[in-house]
Amino acid sequence: MPAANTATAIAGPQRRQSRAWKKLRSNRSALLGAAIVLVFVTLAVLAPVLPIADPITTSWTAIRKPPSTLAWFGTDELGRDVFSRMIWGAQASLLAGVVSVMIAVAVGVPFGLVAGYFGGWTDGVISRVTDALLAMPFLIMAIALAAFLGPSLTNAMVAIGLSAVPVFIRLTRGQVLAVKMEDFVEGARAIGLGHGAIMFRYILPNVLAPILVQATLTVATAIIAEASLSFLGLGQQPPAPSWGSMLNIAKNFLSQAPWMAIWPGAAIFLVVMGFNLMGDGLRDALDPREH
Repeated sequence: MPAANTATAIAGPQRRQSRAWKKLRSNRSALLGAAIVLVFVTLAVLAPVLPIADPITTSWTAIRKPPSTLAWFGTDELGRDVFSRMIWGAQASLLAGVVSVMIAVAVGVPFGLVAGYFGGWTDGVISRVTDALLAMPFLIMAIALAAFLGPSLTNAMVAIGLSAVPVFIRLTRGQVLAVKMEDFVEGARAIGLGHGAIMFRYILPNVLAPILVQATLTVATAIIAEASLSFLGLGQQPPAPSWGSMLNIAKNFLSQAPWMAIWPGAAIFLVVMGFNLMGDGLRDALDPREH
């Protein structure tokens, strides 16, 4: 029986992954979101080799010029090319979104796994601390941590990542509670496997689907948070480009140069929409009720 249960634990997820992949490929909204994200990621990665202007080079003869063939998205208050700053700013926003979520997953998932698996006082302590952290709004906590750590993109990523940790603790704990009593876990215990092997070889692979969905959706939230921190001067520091800092400057020239605010705002909207569409598609594809 233990051998059969172990085989089931391995073969079951493989079949579900195949069905989920087929369903994801048929979801047009998810594919649209993935295409949007892919475009921005490609532009951000290729920014150093693209034939575009230097994003920090100023020109006193081209201050607040409207979009033209020379500057597709116009220029800003210092004569810098807005299109170039948009492309380079994508690096900061996407990096902040991905790295901060990696921090949140790396910290939150192990705590949630331990809390859900062992229960008892361990679960009680972790859950109460998590509840206390969840009582504080995500963005307020990120701003407070970023202000404490100091203004920089690295500190902003750490602040956003730590602020998102409670969500992953709560999610992982709930999933582990639902999985740890399954037959294949009992079979693993029966053959004498230790707690670590059971948690990471049998339980964790079976709770990764909702964690992956949450991570995708949290990237969108993290990008908005990074833009907010940069807008407040707590993220990417000038003259390095960032969509949030570009909006902060553009608010002073909305009537004279609206293009300074339109393009970074549109970029934030599109990237966040792309990740949300991907997350919704993953949620539908990985929903166990559909398999």
